This record gives sequence, C-alpha cells and structure tokens, in this order.
Amino acid sequence: MRDLVLSDDAEPPGSSLEAAPSATAYDLFPEIAPAPLRSPPRTPARSPRPPTPTPHQKKKNYVPSFVISERSDAYRRRFHPEASARDWNDWRWQQRHRLRTLDELERVLVLTDDEREAIARHSGPLPFGITPYYAALLDPENPAQGLRLTAVPTLGEFVRTAGEELDPLGEDSSSPVPGLVHRYPDRVLFLVTGLCAVYCRYCTRARLVGATGEGSLKKHQIEDALAYIAATPQIRDVLISGGDPLSLDDERLDWILGRLRAMPHVEFVRIGTKNPAVLPQRITPALVRILKKHGSPWMSIHFTHPDELTPEVAQACARLADAGVPLGSQTVLLRGVNDDVATMRRLVHGLLKIRVKPYYLYQCDPIAGSSHFRTPVARGLEIIEGLRGHTTGYAVPTYVIDAPGGGGKIPLLPDYVVGRTGDDLVLRNYAGRLFHYPDPDGTFRASPADPCASA
Repeated sequence: MRDLVLSDDAEPPGSSLEAAPSATAYDLFPEIAPAPLRSPPRTPARSPRPPTPTPHQKKKNYVPSFVISERSDAYRRRFHPEASARDWNDWRWQQRHRLRTLDELERVLVLTDDEREAIARHSGPLPFGITPYYAALLDPENPAQGLRLTAVPTLGEFVRTAGEELDPLGEDSSSPVPGLVHRYPDRVLFLVTGLCAVYCRYCTRARLVGATGEGSLKKHQIEDALAYIAATPQIRDVLISGGDPLSLDDERLDWILGRLRAMPHVEFVRIGTKNPAVLPQRITPALVRILKKHGSPWMSIHFTHPDELTPEVAQACARLADAGVPLGSQTVLLRGVNDDVATMRRLVHGLLKIRVKPYYLYQCDPIAGSSHFRTPVARGLEIIEGLRGHTTGYAVPTYVIDAPGGGGKIPLLPDYVVGRTGDDLVLRNYAGRLFHYPDPDGTFRASPADPCASA
C-alpha cells in the first residue's frame, strides 16, 4: 500500500515555502516530494489572453498536502474508523484524541502487569498522554521497545534513589517571575505552557508538566515574563519551551514571537519542542508562515530513537528547513532505548538526511524516579567515541551533563590526550593510534583525576 498524500490548509500559489526542496529528505522519503513544476504551454500568437483566475480559483487549484504513512493509515483504519484522513492530519484532532486512560491504552497495546499498575497508581503531574500518530509507532506486543519505554509509565517511576530531586537543575530557584528561568547572564528559558502532546517518562520538568490540568501561562503571566525580558538588556537569547510551546495555538505563538522580536536586545530566539517527532501534523503551512514572518527562529527538536524518523516527520522537517528554520536535535541518553553505538548512529545519520543537525546528547537528569532510565556516564563517552572519526563530524552531538543545582551544561569528551613526551603532546586518534604533536611551550597534561581519562 502506498503512503497517502492528503489535503491540508491551502496557501497561495508561488509560496516560497514550497521552493527549493531538500534533495536528501525527498530522496529518503519520495512520497513527500512535491510534484515537479511544469512550464505553462506557450500561447499562440495573437490569441486572446486567458482571464486572470480569481483568488477563489487560485486557492482551489493549489492543494498542499500531508503524507500519511502506511503504518499510520493502518492504525487509523483499525482504531479510529470514524476518523477521515483529513481528521487524522488535523493536529487539534490528534491532541483531542490522545490516549489518556488505562482503558484507551489497553485497546491498542497488550499491557504488562507492571505498566497497568503504574498507570493505576499515578496521580499528580506528568500524566501519560500519547497522540494516535505516536501510538501507531509503538510495538503493541513488546514492552521493551524503545519508544514504548519512553511513553508508557512503569513502576520504575515510583523508585527514588540517592541524588534524585524533583528539580535537579535548580530551575525554580532561578525564576524571577513565573514561567521564566534566568540562569545564564545573556539568556533565559521561557516556559510558556505545561502541555505536551506526548509526555516523556524521563522529563526534566516532571514536577511541572500536566500539573495544572495541562494549562498554559495566563496572559498576564506571559506579560510579566515579557516585561522582565524587556527590562533586562543583557538578555540576548530567549529559549521558548515548556511543556511544548507548539501546543499553543497559532495566534498566541504569533503574539509571543512578535513581542520578542520587537525587543532590540533580543538577538536570538529558539523554540524547544518534541512536536515534530510526536505530532508532525502540527507543522502546518500556516505555522511555518508565522515562523518565517518572525525571522525563522531556531528550533531544537527532541528526538529519541531512529524509529521516530517517519515520512511524516521528514515532511515536517522539510517544511521547516525550506522556510529557513535552522534545526537541531536534542537527545537524552536512555538505558535500553538508545544507549548503544549502532542505534545512535542510525539516529544521527537519519537526522542529517532530513536536515536536522545532532546538537546535544544529554546524560539523563536525576529527576525523581529516573534511575531505570539513567546509564553510567562511561556509556555516553563510549557512544561519542564510537561516532567521532567513524562518521561525519556533523553527525556527532556534544555529550553534556546539565549539572545538578543549576551548574549549567558541562561537555564531556573521551580522553584523547595520552600525555607528554619531551616537547611533544601524545594524542590518541579515533582508531586508537598514537601521534606526537610538537608543543614545546605547552603545559597541557592528561590528568589521572580527570573523570574522562578512564573511559
């Protein structure tokens, strides 16, 4: 069965958003490629000029499209036979029909006793919620599947170990006004909503998301945060996050971006989101027009596993990239999900094919109930060593620990400096061979106390 291409909200003909498609993304998923442009037939000499089409006719003749993969369409037909393909491609329909209860989840997955009990015991923030689109990617029979581990609660969430905290990064203590975290001198984190399309079970802000009925900041709270940014000229970088800021409707997102762009000292705006991976239908032409209007802010997308790289996701990222939105990925290292070189290599290679630069690989934050997800730091260093030199440098993310207590991101690398021999620095390359670099005035030495030195 071929993937379906279906109608979406229309744009005027000749829109720049459909120009210059990415050859690599469209080669990878040819079903998302737009139809080739054809030159109009030549008009015979002296023939009357055809009438100019009305705006209504233009809109009718131009049909933007969303792709539906075979897997998604099979899921829709089985579990949502009442929903049309147009319904499925409506991101608001996807939000309204998220799996939110035990009965809804049992309808599509064969749950284990562990999963069932964890769902029954849950109360408070970090509810579970899974879009129908993302549910179609979960293995209904295998509870150890990577994507299923990240989206379905288990009893491991109720085990709290030493060093875990509700707010391990100390964000609450760095918040001058509700919704704003000002830790670094020149940048702020703007948490505009507590709503996510899919709730990751290892979420750093598990204490916040879904805690108030999945609400967003009130308008007066957003005004207070914007006023603080406007009154603090050293802030040049604003990261809009949440929850997921793309859970906001177009009008509110347009308003926030417009207010930030009007501040002369705000040079750089970013959006942190997982929606392109779990709700790619959210990346509508209308949303892309808003982003382009406001200077195509940078976007950090939370990707976890190569199974997320579907035709739908490729199309969403192509729309963003074609509109000039720079795309980077942020991946959390998770036990049993992506903690091996082969899986991570497939992920980073797949991301480059859809024009997303692997940016950060995060050591999992020590939030309460996360021990079953966290790996030893040595595992992350092994993965970086298995990537660097073995694939293109663009595919190698920076491995970081976001230091507990508000210390910020600390990059980690395998130890490539072996020591010194006379005036030479002794270096180890990706293949384990040693090389001497002349460094007569240097003082750099490998330190036995370096936590990376033994990795």
